[in-house]
Amino acid sequence: MVTLAEVAQHAGVSASTVSYVLSGKRSISAGTRERVEHSIRELGYHPNAGARALASNRSNIIALMVPLRTDMYVPVMMEIAIAVATTARTHGYDVLLLTGEEGPDAVRRVTSSGLADGMILMDVELDDERLPLLRGGAGQGRPGGEQEQPAVLIGLPSDTSGLTCVDLDFRATGALCVDHLAALGHRDVAVIGEAPAVYERHTGFAERTLDGLRSRGRELGLRLLHRPCAGGYDATAVTLARILDERPDTTGFVVQNESAVEPLLALLRQRGRAVPEDVSVVAVCPEQVAVQASVALTSVALPAQEMGRGAVERLVAKLEGRDGDEVVLLAPELTVRASSGPAPA
Repeated sequence: MVTLAEVAQHAGVSASTVSYVLSGKRSISAGTRERVEHSIRELGYHPNAGARALASNRSNIIALMVPLRTDMYVPVMMEIAIAVATTARTHGYDVLLLTGEEGPDAVRRVTSSGLADGMILMDVELDDERLPLLRGGAGQGRPGGEQEQPAVLIGLPSDTSGLTCVDLDFRATGALCVDHLAALGHRDVAVIGEAPAVYERHTGFAERTLDGLRSRGRELGLRLLHRPCAGGYDATAVTLARILDERPDTTGFVVQNESAVEPLLALLRQRGRAVPEDVSVVAVCPEQVAVQASVALTSVALPAQEMGRGAVERLVAKLEGRDGDEVVLLAPELTVRASSGPAPA
């Protein structure tokens, strides 16, 4: 590997001058800077990341916590993660991906070791046990004596005080789905939700969607039935049979479970219920899932890339001292396609 001393010898300057060019800590004449930068390119010199981190007390790394659970739709999580990684690079940051279900232990490990300058947390629960560590005192024992770990959540807990959050407004999303079905004359609506474990953990996006569905349903006088579903054909078949046994007059479905979308459409066909002539289906899902379904789905898309980019932009602003805590909720947009129509007479 090329050393800093070799760059200095090639450029005909001192090693300290090369260091100043790299760090920008001192003013260097244009001619000298050009010679040093030419030598860096000519020799293919890359500064040692560890040495730079020690010198600047910065790692230029963002830690991204993405617990990969079997009950979550991983493609959406990965789309957000890719948006975080690509946006971080435009700001000069690399991303450290933490995929385990370690909870507070992972936060402590990152903050106490100085592995990352800031954190982005996903899969946020309403009463997430990681959050007290981010509201103050998480950095005790860190190099430099910092008392806080700059962080942004992609998700919304029940208490957002002292936190920065970026998320789709899932409560408004649920209300928007109910508004659409009610306007079409549907009065009995069933919600096929995420896997039971998602609600047992009180995961924010699922709970908030359900809250929006129920609140608007009560306002509009709809009969709303919610049933969690593990997804896949067999589980969806059991869930649908249970719904139609309890509420045989159901004419509207809201699906917030990507792995239940295609099984539901197939099962409705098997039961002789045409979509949208007999029943309407509205989904909260990625755009790709909606447009590639066997019946193009009326849906509220998940703005994965916008959430990932927004989280990085706000974290970088916090790291640079340009921004405080805030909650950013992206407004939902419902796209009408072939799966929804007027309720049957």
